[in-house]
Amino acid sequence: MDYLVNTLVNLLEASGFYQITYKNLIMIAVACFLLYLAIKKDYEPLLLIPIAFGMLLVNLFPGIMAQPSVNANGDVVPGGLLRYFYLGDEYGIWPSLIFLGVGAMTDFGPLIANPSSFLLGAAAQFGIYAAYFGAVLLGFTDGAAASISIIGGADGPTSIFLATKLAPELLGPIAVAAYSYMSLVPIIQPPIMRLLTTEKERKIKMEQLRPVSKLEKILFPIVVTIIVVLLLPDTAPLVGMLMLGNLFRESGVVRQLTDVSSNALMYIVVILLGTSVGATTSAETFLNLSTLKIVALGLVAFAFGTASGILFGKLMCKLSGGKINPLIGSAGVSAVPMAARVSQKVGAEADPTNFLLMHAMGPNVAGVIGTAVVAGVFLSVFG
Repeated sequence: MDYLVNTLVNLLEASGFYQITYKNLIMIAVACFLLYLAIKKDYEPLLLIPIAFGMLLVNLFPGIMAQPSVNANGDVVPGGLLRYFYLGDEYGIWPSLIFLGVGAMTDFGPLIANPSSFLLGAAAQFGIYAAYFGAVLLGFTDGAAASISIIGGADGPTSIFLATKLAPELLGPIAVAAYSYMSLVPIIQPPIMRLLTTEKERKIKMEQLRPVSKLEKILFPIVVTIIVVLLLPDTAPLVGMLMLGNLFRESGVVRQLTDVSSNALMYIVVILLGTSVGATTSAETFLNLSTLKIVALGLVAFAFGTASGILFGKLMCKLSGGKINPLIGSAGVSAVPMAARVSQKVGAEADPTNFLLMHAMGPNVAGVIGTAVVAGVFLSVFG
């Protein structure tokens, strides 16, 4: 009888029910809510589903993120599965490969056709600097503040890349906040866009972009890589992979590499990156005051970035004699192509015949480069 009782007690103590805490239950609820947003509302499902499921797993079984160790007999005890996945985040491998895939899918033609889009992409980065100073005022270190502020660029891979370098202890909250705000672009941006523009401005129709030659498209990734990496060498992993992917696409001679980079490889990396990032959100590291500050600062950064892009768009509109629709300035954040689609949607609400998508893609892809450049600046200063 004692043997049976002891066996049952041991089974109970070894079960997850015995070890789970109320904080774990809160995080499990958060994970389920993110899964709901991804599946039911279709908010960035490719990333939110693996992130949320990684969050679910680590709060059910913390050992899945355990470090490798050595037992009393001197034998090596392997770490948890997701700990090995996480090494790709830690070394900056997964974010860089994501950029390779993004480059292979992105057409930089609208940016080349209208170089002034670079200015709108740069203007949208002011939200990052606003959040940085806000984070410093709230007591975060310079490295942590820099990592948090990148959320304002609505660029998840860059947020992860910078956080692993400057504030690895905050990776979970930063990554979840970054991807959550990316998924909420269609909800957060339109009210700000309508508030800062008049109906007349929203109805402005822009001239058709000039055709871009194949030579221009091939030279663009090469020239950008040379200039940006020489100025900010720390941007090489992100900008280099982004431009390599784009060169695959535009060269026209490596269709197989383009297909693999933009499809199979990218989706494999998304699984590894998403689940490992989600697994950093254990209850002990996520449920604290710092996380609430990060979420609030991320929203401030994103709102400021959207607003600064629009305000600079209004300035360009005035200087151009009303030829530039200020709405495309909101696409200067890095959420490609979602932010550009939001510019198109809000413009079409004012005038159904207005087509802003291609014009908005210029600032949108410029924002990707701009956010990577800002990350390089922070790495150079605080790394």
